[in-house]
Amino acid sequence: MKLRQLSYIHEVARRGLNVTAAADALYTSQPGVSKQIRMLEEELGVDIFVRNGKHLSEITPAGKRILEYTDRVLNEVENIKSIAEEFRDTDRGDLSIATTHTQARYALPPVIQRFKARFPRVSLHLHQGSPQQIAKMAAEGQVDFAIATEALEHFEQLVMLPCYHWNRTILVKPGHPLTQISKLQLKDIADHPVVTYTFGFTGRSKLDQAFAAHGLRPDVVLTAADADVIKTYVRLGLGVGIVADMAYDPKEDADLVSLRADHLFEPSTTHIGFRRGLFLRGYMYEFMQTFASHLSSDLIDAVAAVPDHEDRSRKAREVIDSMHLL
Repeated sequence: MKLRQLSYIHEVARRGLNVTAAADALYTSQPGVSKQIRMLEEELGVDIFVRNGKHLSEITPAGKRILEYTDRVLNEVENIKSIAEEFRDTDRGDLSIATTHTQARYALPPVIQRFKARFPRVSLHLHQGSPQQIAKMAAEGQVDFAIATEALEHFEQLVMLPCYHWNRTILVKPGHPLTQISKLQLKDIADHPVVTYTFGFTGRSKLDQAFAAHGLRPDVVLTAADADVIKTYVRLGLGVGIVADMAYDPKEDADLVSLRADHLFEPSTTHIGFRRGLFLRGYMYEFMQTFASHLSSDLIDAVAAVPDHEDRSRKAREVIDSMHLL
């Protein structure tokens, strides 16, 4: 049994049983991948994949169990490499982060600027996507960290650490009727068309819950994953914008009026997540603490050490309860 063979079956499973796509990702040939998989199956004495002619159609029950352990083995191999790099080059390496547009555009720039000033030899790689895509990338080990508000809790493999609370702001054009109301209520907003985030993005679930709790159904005329897109359509007069408060810049958005909304919605919490068992290099701890100063290495290790997903979530909630001090 060779590590190469394990990486082949792992990649084939990850690519939806598309051997050609797996071969391309591994920079090898499709026949070579197929041959090595056959050799592994012959050595083990069980089929890992069900075949329909020349194509793989599904994973066998034995294959599912084997792939669980293959995933662990390959992650431990990566950890071994990281340990060697940590001792060989403490301040050189790679850090890959998957996040949403809002985090990448508004929350991360000052963090990355400070981090790069301290670790200029660490190469940063930013990947943007939906919260579900982001969480999946971290859970599967494609990236080191996932930073998002939604979806991370659905992946039991992830260690989730709360970073900061945030709320929303209402954006309208100057002269809009809502600017004449001293303290907005949800029913005031529901009287106008709304432009906001796509469901599953940037705390959208809390927004929907707030309206539903008051028996209201807002007239959402346009949704987008990108706060800048939302602001563009507010400027065009399409509707009232509801965005993360961090997405409003008084200078860049001087042509829009921002109205307080923190009394209307429950605050949301942005988390950073990483796959449990990931070897954290020194600069990874430093990045997390730069992003959220309360995330000490001891706290990170304490949460990551909890094996059960529900218990880890409870411990993370304890951290959230203490964040009112921040």
